[in-house]
Amino acid sequence: MHEKRIEIRWRDLDALRHVNNAVYATYLEEARDEWMQRALGGAGDLWDYVLVRVAIDFRRELTQDDDAVLVRTALTRIGTSSLTLREEIVKLDGTLSAEAESVVVARDPATGGSRPLTAAEREAYSAALEP
Repeated sequence: MHEKRIEIRWRDLDALRHVNNAVYATYLEEARDEWMQRALGGAGDLWDYVLVRVAIDFRRELTQDDDAVLVRTALTRIGTSSLTLREEIVKLDGTLSAEAESVVVARDPATGGSRPLTAAEREAYSAALEP
C-alpha cells in the first residue's frame, strides 16, 4: 500500500472551517497519481489514463487543527483496460476520515476511447497488486 502525507492547507477549508468535501477528491488524486507513477515506472505514460469513477464515503471531518493527513492507495483489481483502487484518508492519529474506490482506465490518445493494458503495464501493475 502506498502512503502519502498531505498538509491541510488553509484554502482547503470551507465556511464551516472543515476541509471541503471536494478537497477530499484532490487529496485522493495527489496520492493516486504518485502511486500510479511509481507502480508504472517506465512501462507506460501516466498521461494515458483517465479517472472514470470515484466513490467516497466520508467518516470523520478534517479541520485545520488536524495539520496533515495520510492518504493510502492500494490496487485491488486489474481489468482488461482498467485498474480499481482502494483509497483511504487517515488523520495522523489513525482515525479514518474517508474511504474511497476509484477506477482508472487506459486511454488511447488517438481515439479518446479505452484501450487494453499493454503487457508491460499489466506486468508493472501485477507487481503492485494487493493480496
